[in-house]
Amino acid sequence: MNMISPKLDKNVALVVGPTASGKSALALEIAKKQPSVIINADSAQVYSDLQVLSARPSTAEMNETEHRLFGYIDGSESCSAARWARDAKAAIADAHDRDLLPILVGGTGMYVRILLDGIAPIPEIDPGIRQSIRKMETLEAYQTLQNCDPVSAKRLNSTDTTRVKRALEVIESTGQPLDHWQKRKVGGIADDIRLHPLVMLPPREWLYQRCDLRLHQMIDGGAREEVEALLARDLPANRPVMRAIGVAEIAGWLTGDLSREVAVERAQTATRRYAKRQYTWFRNQGPPSWPRFDAPLNNDIDRIIENILHDHPLT
Repeated sequence: MNMISPKLDKNVALVVGPTASGKSALALEIAKKQPSVIINADSAQVYSDLQVLSARPSTAEMNETEHRLFGYIDGSESCSAARWARDAKAAIADAHDRDLLPILVGGTGMYVRILLDGIAPIPEIDPGIRQSIRKMETLEAYQTLQNCDPVSAKRLNSTDTTRVKRALEVIESTGQPLDHWQKRKVGGIADDIRLHPLVMLPPREWLYQRCDLRLHQMIDGGAREEVEALLARDLPANRPVMRAIGVAEIAGWLTGDLSREVAVERAQTATRRYAKRQYTWFRNQGPPSWPRFDAPLNNDIDRIIENILHDHPLT
């Protein structure tokens, strides 16, 4: 089933979808058919402190096939999409140099989008302007945006504080609307590779049941101890690792503010909500040409792999 040389044709496999949809298992199966390097595209799995709660591949799985960008950043740092995209480009180039197939696997759509399409070259925002805008009420910021950048205002929800204020600070600081910069994205690799994408969108009820079961497995597999060690580091609350799903809930259990049952229930609810957001994002934001697989990963795995590696339509 080997495809033509990854090195010659710059082939890159991409497996994306919501949490617990079976992406990692599929990536490992692809690697059994084609010499590969599995590259993480999940914003939680980059942190070394979150092996259990981020559902990072096991040590045995990572020893079976080379994995990159998993647990490579300390929790005291913040990993931006731009930083990850830079690191992913290097990992992909290294795999191609060794004639190995890079398999990007994860659920962070923004990471994938920036890697493929590039990033808008927005100049540094004036700190004074940023501070002034962040003090504004959301409605005031939106009304101001309507006057100076009606295109962005029409596209954005008037209650979306973060995006409204971001669009406003861009035009106030640079003199150009956000759309001006987004049309000039730079650094994307989409035109330089041959992409073999697959979006995994299994039935939602099946997915939610998997999320609930996996949370119990995480608790039994060391999630409590993982959060305990994380809290002992006394990291700032605004670090991404501290906002990861399950951390606050288990922390509440550790301090006695929550019972184990309530902590697990809240973490399960947060996970299901996150899976729902991912599901919606990949269903609506991914290019229509990307094949969607809407069944649980099962005995059709060989057919799925054949489709990914050889661009056959999923039927």
